[in-house]
Amino acid sequence: MDAHRSLIASVSHFVHRWLIWLLLGSYLVAAFFPAVGLWLKNVSVGTFDIWGEHVRFSLPMLMLAFLLMNAGMGVELAQLNDLRKRLAVLAAGTVANLLVPIAFIFVVTQIMRIWHNPDEVQNILVGLALIAAMPVAGSSTAWSQNADGNLALSLGLVLATTLLSPVTTPIALNAVGLMATGDYAEDLHELATGGTGAFLTMCVIVPSLLGIAVRGGLGARRVAAVRPHLKLINSMILLLLNYSNASISLPQAIANPDLDFLAVILVITVALCATAFAAGWAVARWTRVAAAERTSLMFGLGMNNNGTGLVLASMALADHPSVMLPIIFYNLVQHLVAGAVDHWFGKTS
Repeated sequence: MDAHRSLIASVSHFVHRWLIWLLLGSYLVAAFFPAVGLWLKNVSVGTFDIWGEHVRFSLPMLMLAFLLMNAGMGVELAQLNDLRKRLAVLAAGTVANLLVPIAFIFVVTQIMRIWHNPDEVQNILVGLALIAAMPVAGSSTAWSQNADGNLALSLGLVLATTLLSPVTTPIALNAVGLMATGDYAEDLHELATGGTGAFLTMCVIVPSLLGIAVRGGLGARRVAAVRPHLKLINSMILLLLNYSNASISLPQAIANPDLDFLAVILVITVALCATAFAAGWAVARWTRVAAAERTSLMFGLGMNNNGTGLVLASMALADHPSVMLPIIFYNLVQHLVAGAVDHWFGKTS
């Protein structure tokens, strides 16, 4: 039994250590062998009416719900006790997480007027809208903790933006919808009003709260005992989910490569990620908090839950597969920028 646990822990550690490369590998597999990913995307587990909204539950939605439940099981509510002293900082970070990406997208909209292909611009805007509309990624807490950030503030940003997502996500989608044109603007407005609230509630909020409740019921010791298994399963599902979602857009991008389009997506996503991290630093400077809170704000504002964005895009915007490319790029870029920030601040401190 000990040997089994040791093996699981070793494999889990290996996968976690090389996750960014395994994630890149899943995208490569999706680009050249998309058939299984497309099949997974279309597997339905039932259709339900939730608050008057007709929602079809697919296998990727269940995988996303498991990821969020697992993240909830990692939340120790006792760690949030210290957050009462930092409610103003939490509020400032939550507001900045919504407004800064929208402002960035507005600037991109003006600059990209000179781009030669208006349809490519609209695809980029919709992809950026889905990035901006997502709550803070749970992985930001791990990055923040590794960089000696304030764990209570990190967890608070994740929970606050997650619980508020049924309100903030439609706001972001409608805001960018006003900047978009034609069918893309209509899709964003329809996405903001039709089914998004039910999707976020059932696939993000309920699983997250369920995970927190399970941790409270089982106790920290029992959760810690199964944590290596959950961590490994979590990583495998994350890779499979990214493979399935990427199977929609990457084969087309590889079959008909548009290098200038891909290059401008890379530049914009890197700029957005850098702006979001810089916004965390600016909020910390404005609120005059210590270095630990600054670290938490930077990782919180810089890292979004793009798995949710990809699932939402694959459900509602499958007729525009290129909108997923900015989300896929940002999913990789945010971890690379996080690593650079961690290295820089670790070196300077």
